[in-house]
Amino acid sequence: MAPLVFIAQLPSRQWLAAMCFFAWILWGSRRKIIRLMIIALLSFVWASMQGSSLIEQTLTLMGANREVVASVQTINLGQGGVTSQFFKIEKVGGKQIFPAILFRAKWEGAETPLSAGQKWKLIASFRPVHSLLNEGGFDAQRWALAQHAPLTAAIRQGEMLEGGSSFRQQFIHRVQAAMPELANTPVLIALAFGEKGLINGDEKILLQRTGIAHLVAISGLHIGIAALFGWWLARGMQFFLPIRLIDYRFTLLVSEIFLLTYTWLSGCNAPALRAALAVSLWIVLRFFRISCHPWQVWLWGVALLLLADPMNILSDSFWLSCFAVASLVFWFQWMPLSARFQHAWYWSFLRWGHLQAGMTLLLLPLQVAIFHGLNPSSFLANMWAVPIVSMVTVPLVLIVLILNLFPSGWVSGAQIIIWKMADQTLSLAMWGVEPFFGSWFTLGESFLLISFSGWLFVLFWRLSDIRHRLSLLISLCVVSLCWLTRMAPERWRVDMLDVGHGLSVLISKNGRGILYDTGNRWEGGSAAEQNIAPLLRWRNIQLEQIIISHDDKDHRGGLEILQAMYPKASLRDSSPSVGDLSCIAGEHWRWQGLNFDILWPLTSTTDARNDDSCIIRVDDGTFSLLLTGDIEAGSEKALIKKERKGLQSTWLQVPHHGSNTSSSPPFLRAVKPVVAMASAARFNKWHLPAHKVVSRYNKARYDWHSTSVSGQLSIFIYDEYWAIKGLREQLIPRWYHHRFGVSEDNE
Repeated sequence: MAPLVFIAQLPSRQWLAAMCFFAWILWGSRRKIIRLMIIALLSFVWASMQGSSLIEQTLTLMGANREVVASVQTINLGQGGVTSQFFKIEKVGGKQIFPAILFRAKWEGAETPLSAGQKWKLIASFRPVHSLLNEGGFDAQRWALAQHAPLTAAIRQGEMLEGGSSFRQQFIHRVQAAMPELANTPVLIALAFGEKGLINGDEKILLQRTGIAHLVAISGLHIGIAALFGWWLARGMQFFLPIRLIDYRFTLLVSEIFLLTYTWLSGCNAPALRAALAVSLWIVLRFFRISCHPWQVWLWGVALLLLADPMNILSDSFWLSCFAVASLVFWFQWMPLSARFQHAWYWSFLRWGHLQAGMTLLLLPLQVAIFHGLNPSSFLANMWAVPIVSMVTVPLVLIVLILNLFPSGWVSGAQIIIWKMADQTLSLAMWGVEPFFGSWFTLGESFLLISFSGWLFVLFWRLSDIRHRLSLLISLCVVSLCWLTRMAPERWRVDMLDVGHGLSVLISKNGRGILYDTGNRWEGGSAAEQNIAPLLRWRNIQLEQIIISHDDKDHRGGLEILQAMYPKASLRDSSPSVGDLSCIAGEHWRWQGLNFDILWPLTSTTDARNDDSCIIRVDDGTFSLLLTGDIEAGSEKALIKKERKGLQSTWLQVPHHGSNTSSSPPFLRAVKPVVAMASAARFNKWHLPAHKVVSRYNKARYDWHSTSVSGQLSIFIYDEYWAIKGLREQLIPRWYHHRFGVSEDNE
């Protein structure tokens, strides 16, 4: 199934049928390698069928004003406001749909508060999920397919069919109602039910950057603790039983009941289900006294998870969970503690440190690849927080959940005491990790090779003679240093970022960059945070100057955030304040061997609008780029009169996102670009780029590219030639990055 992560196109039904026929022909062979090939082939067919089915459902359901019956999946935690909700479609047009598929929507028109378990008949317009795609950014499209939620919807109207909440929703409300006011209520709710909706942004950043975010999600660690808690309870019950009634299988059964119950409380989210399946597999093996190698159990667990849901292969959390367990098995086999430290209780802290050291070292590649950063102090943070939360806080939370099964009047006082104890222990854990928050380092793709040094170190240590270890270590350091200091193959590079409706263009050379515009901002976020900063960090670009074309929010929305991140970067603004560089026609400067010439506007203004956009031509003596902001036809005409000979450029940033108010034919004839690049959102209410404009460029035989189609657009400039590539089709071509649905999405 692994190729499903990398292939650009899913095989057709004919190819899948041919693969099955080929596997059937080979099935009679008794050679083990042939049997393994057959299993691999059939697994790939099964995974491809699941992916194709998901895409077919998406294409079938998309459209305006579809009538569906859907149940609410998102738990109502009482946070207030209109939030994004997940719904599961059960019927379409009165017909049952199988398998059920999820969609996400914000619905302000519901007459009653939405809660999990309600069933609604909805009239909704569905769109396939479409994510902004940039290097170093979050791949929302891949995540949505992994969650079986490939649709977004605008709900027009709804009629409630069943108003009752699910038992889990009712139980969560019951627990919340009995909780006293606590300092760590959001995290305690996350520990109890796996629902992190109450945790605010600052708390999330603290948890992530100290490396303890795994503690507030019901995952393998907590499922294992729940099973262990059940085992302790069963052993306590056996203390009062006669010897003839004591059986080892009783403790295993109680452990299984506890872990399944805790998994249900978590909403059967993917990490919890994966952990429950893996622990259940171990319990079954123990129940029937089947002895297996740890790697066999791990392989069986991974195989069962992928067979149950092949879309797990697209989930980062799946890989994190699997490799965390694999790292533990590898670490304890290849770097075991001496026998003298493995039994006595007073060596327990050393044993815990040994385990944590292995996890920290061996999970470093995934840490860098997924989170794009590292906290060297995370080892100490986990050494402090994990024992407290796992051995004290979580058991206390489990006790409270059990007490909630009884009438509240009987045990309300005990619940309050235990909640306060859990809150105090959690405060103690957070107090211990807060000093490590500032130790977070952002790491880019250049660090990926070095991040594998932990695995290589263990292999070298165990497989090489002691006389050769030093030379191998030196060789590894030299190779890593060469990788870090390698020169980029291109002389310079231009990236038009995929920021939706807005603009941001990065010009970079030798690890330094100049940014033209900073994208949009909105309530609770901005393109600078979600798209621009991750790319700069991933590519390790030091920003030296920010240029703002004009004052529209979709062009300067992320300025304050980027200025805070790069305080040494100078600012060139079309509406300059004190200390800012101005943008006035005639100004010229050189940077990293590139020439920057400002062509427009003629004078600065305090409120720069579209026609006051700062127009800059960048060239290296051979190739050139024209940045136009949101300039419109009137200024284009004036610019032609002033700079006709100086406008011609190799690449053109399409003015005003491809609006019909710009890109006049005389202007295009003056620029004569080889390539035209438009920054536009796929689903935008202005229907940009306009069909007339696209047709105008195509008729003139200028090569048209758009971020709404290609994601991030990158131009690589070499000595005598250049190449343009889109992230969606060429740099990272994957089947799950396609633009699902018809091409006319903006109509």
